[in-house]
Amino acid sequence: MHSQLLLAGRRDLADLCAFVQQYPRLFVLSGAGISTDFLQDFLASKAVRQRYWARSMAGWPTVANARPNMTHDALARLEAAGRLQRLVTQNVDGLHQRAGSSQVIELHGNLEAVVCLGCGALHSRAWIQRTLESLNPEFQAATATTAADGDADIERDLAAFQVPHCSRCAGVLKPNVVFFGEGVPRERVDDAVGSLKHADAMLVIGSSLMVYSGFRFCEWADTMGKPIAAVNLGRTRADHTLRSSRLRFPKWRQPAIRR
Repeated sequence: MHSQLLLAGRRDLADLCAFVQQYPRLFVLSGAGISTDFLQDFLASKAVRQRYWARSMAGWPTVANARPNMTHDALARLEAAGRLQRLVTQNVDGLHQRAGSSQVIELHGNLEAVVCLGCGALHSRAWIQRTLESLNPEFQAATATTAADGDADIERDLAAFQVPHCSRCAGVLKPNVVFFGEGVPRERVDDAVGSLKHADAMLVIGSSLMVYSGFRFCEWADTMGKPIAAVNLGRTRADHTLRSSRLRFPKWRQPAIRR
């Protein structure tokens, strides 16, 4: 039986708790995914890279200082209780690990690492931040509005902004995440599919599933006959796989999966 849970009140919380209790080996998919398609421009245009790294320099402290919320904590507790088999996230912020989850597959990578497109060397984002600030001291005071993915909108001329380069080969650096236009590494997908096969059910939290790399897991779960529950603000791309009664809720409630 497939089900969708859009939490509204105590009855809906009870339904979610019952779902978690009924299926002790959960496969959980979380996150909002990546929403910007600019890989080709990033590789080809110095101006695009300048804009990206300027925004990233301003927004990174928000990401670096972010702390898990109640939902991250609840999922970590489910894992500790032996009720969560694998957590697949579309997010790139590392908050599941900060909350204590260890069975995490990051479909789209993690912003805390930066990769060289020339030699493949990995650099820590903290080192990149220090390099950016050293190269661009005049930009540190720029007025910026931080977005959820750690970028920021900066209102100034970026022509003079200095981008970082690989410390090994001076190559082009890119966040170690999957942009639109790139594919999720095959071994990462295979690992997640293997976990899905051994799970009792699938729980989607906080994702509209508009990004195909996440949506296809619902398709696969449906094909395997796995029960599916979704906790989200609105409709999802996988609604056709969620075939039972539909409940709505007007506001995201982080404590919803705490019980």
